[in-house]
Amino acid sequence: MYTVSSTMITKTIAAGGKWSGHIAKGKNLTFTALEDGANVSLLLYNASDTAEGYNMPDTLKAQHTAHLTKGNVLMSDNGRVLASITEDSLGWHDSISGYSTRKQINEKFGVTTYQEQRNDWYRSGEENFSVELFRNGLTVRDLVPVVNLFSKVFCDQEGDMHFASGHCKKGDTITLRTEMDVILVLSNTPNPLDKSTAYPSVPVKLTVTEAEAVLENDICLNHRPENRRAFENTWEYTQLTRGGRN
Repeated sequence: MYTVSSTMITKTIAAGGKWSGHIAKGKNLTFTALEDGANVSLLLYNASDTAEGYNMPDTLKAQHTAHLTKGNVLMSDNGRVLASITEDSLGWHDSISGYSTRKQINEKFGVTTYQEQRNDWYRSGEENFSVELFRNGLTVRDLVPVVNLFSKVFCDQEGDMHFASGHCKKGDTITLRTEMDVILVLSNTPNPLDKSTAYPSVPVKLTVTEAEAVLENDICLNHRPENRRAFENTWEYTQLTRGGRN
């Protein structure tokens, strides 16, 4: 389902679905879980130079964290901010477990095919991303560690990763603000660590609205000194390529 008004665009991404699009700087991207247990895998690329994209190691290292929430930013491999997390009802989004593969889906939930199940077949993040990257002039070589919105994955003292069941409830939201023109790529497929025995994917709504300008007291700008430097790198890039800071 896709709805457009003069101030807002709303799209529902079905269970197992995928989507990608070019989104301009200065937009709010609000994701809403329409049922319990959502997981949407996300990637971002610079729309003007797709060689620059989301960099998980730099994002986590610079912000001294292993998960993402309000105040954090998604950094590129050029030290710039692709998007900022401005609102979050959950407080924890997975940044370390990656995306589901065809092998994992088959082993956990059984082998399905489009030829037999049609749109009810069990999709993987690996396949969804491959298709959407190709549609945007990219290839599987551009596939990198993803952000899993709505999921909580934590490590114990031995370094083992654990998936927190029941973390996401119906109605939970997270809002990202785009800080440059980006290509957004989404896969609404299971977290690879989810222990569910039934294919766990639920509809998620994406709402795109206009964002307010970044002010000096912005929570993402001031979260860490490294964030400010990344914003300054982004503003310089924007001035050189588009003109204007915000």
